[in-house]
Amino acid sequence: MSILVTRPHPDNAATAENLRARGHVVLLAPVLKFEPVAFHDESEAGYGAIIVTSANAIRAVAPQLQDPGLKNLGLVGLPLFAVGEHTASVAREFGFTDVIVAGGDAASLRDRVMQAVRDKRVSKNSTLLYLAGADLSRDLGGELGAEGFSVITQTTYRMAPVKILPREVCKGFAAHGIEAVLHYSRRSARAFLDAARDEGVEISALAVPHCCLSETVASVLRDAGASQVLVAATPDENALFDALERALRTRLA
Repeated sequence: MSILVTRPHPDNAATAENLRARGHVVLLAPVLKFEPVAFHDESEAGYGAIIVTSANAIRAVAPQLQDPGLKNLGLVGLPLFAVGEHTASVAREFGFTDVIVAGGDAASLRDRVMQAVRDKRVSKNSTLLYLAGADLSRDLGGELGAEGFSVITQTTYRMAPVKILPREVCKGFAAHGIEAVLHYSRRSARAFLDAARDEGVEISALAVPHCCLSETVASVLRDAGASQVLVAATPDENALFDALERALRTRLA
């Protein structure tokens, strides 16, 4: 029996390694594909800090950050607000040293920015650069704007749906060999359902437990008819793994 990970590459590799260390057999079906978008900073503003809600935003601009001949190198010296520890660790890998970590979701990131102003780590009069994906589930820039911040949002990447599932995954659903599915975002959950439907394994796929990083992700699975949907207590991978263990214990009971 296998655990199916729908998380995109390259983050799915670390997830698979952690699951195997816990004794699980893992199948990978990245249902979204990372595509960088050229970053052209035409703003005249001097930025006071950077906001990032995904490690992919850092990966997308990494070539420019690492090129000493480009203006964007100056971004590395700015404070960076990361949505969670995983995004923060990727930011540090690419040279950011002043990294402020939020609690794993956009709401906690917004609150972390506001707290940093109160703590005088960032000036409210400075312009914030939001490195974002093409499809936003929440208007973080607008929310901060409503609080009086000046935010410039730059799209640096998109996540394109993968239309098919790997053959071994389809066979696994057909043979009832998949114990549970892990979901990390609302878009990836939708992409998984679309691919499962196109492959003709939707009924089998919806019959197994689905473990989701947040309630927002879980709602996609429930709306599609999944009856066993578990939500991580906090929006981080360790909590998601705890939800998986709960699901597996319930199946064995």
